[in-house]
Order: sequence, then C-alpha cells, then structure tokens
Amino acid sequence: MKGLLQRVSQARVEVNGEVVGAIDHGLLVLIGIEPEDDYTRADKLLQRLLRYRVFNDAEGRMNASLQDVEGGLLLVSQFTLAADTRKGLRPGFSTAAPPERAAELFEYLLGQAREHHTHVSSGKFGADMQVHLVNDGPVTFLLEV
Repeated sequence: MKGLLQRVSQARVEVNGEVVGAIDHGLLVLIGIEPEDDYTRADKLLQRLLRYRVFNDAEGRMNASLQDVEGGLLLVSQFTLAADTRKGLRPGFSTAAPPERAAELFEYLLGQAREHHTHVSSGKFGADMQVHLVNDGPVTFLLEV
C-alpha cells in the first residue's frame, strides 16, 4: 500500500463540480492499493500518516505529526499510484489491486482514520475527481508499507 502525502495549507476534491471533501491545514494523501495489501497494511499506513513528523515544531524543524498539530486528513484513492512504470512508455496496471478489493480496503482505511482522528475527509472512490491543493513547503513524501 502506498500513500503519497503532501503537507497542505488547504485542499479539496470535487466530483462533477461539487466539493466532496475538503480540509484546511493538514495532509492530502493519495492512496495506491496493490494486490497483496490487506487490513494490516492499511492499519500500518494509517498509523504512519497520523504520526509522521512533517510539520514544523516551535523551532521550525519538521518534528510535529498530524496528530500533534490537529490538522485535517484528506484521503483520495488513486489507482495510478500503484502502476508499474519500470519499463516502456506506458504504465501497466496489473500491479494495482482489483477495483472491488481496492474499494474495500480504501473504505476500511477511511473508517479507521475517522475512528482515530478528528478531521478526516475523502474523495469518492472510482470517480473522476479534480483535486485542488496548496502544497505547503512544498513537502511531499511517498510512504510504502
């Protein structure tokens, strides 16, 4: 399971011109789900997202987590993140989980996030989404579990 996290000052997801998810200061995380992923990996990724130290502390160092700053968490499913890009000029998608399994794991991750963090929002699984963000820093990390 992959999570491409971006520290943002604001972010929102629109579907058909309607905002379906939005946060202010926090993390926008694009989620890529692979065939071998399971609930255990989803739990590990969530704990890393909540505790990963990417926010500035009082001294200006990246030493505070999403939980520490009580920021928003915006989760967006993105199957292209699981693409195989190692060769050729066209991505392969055999490395992405089947849609039904990916939807199940994404919904599980979202549910767990809502149980463990106050400010959680999401895109719409499988929809054509427009993601708007202001990357703060910019700060972007790829987490893999």
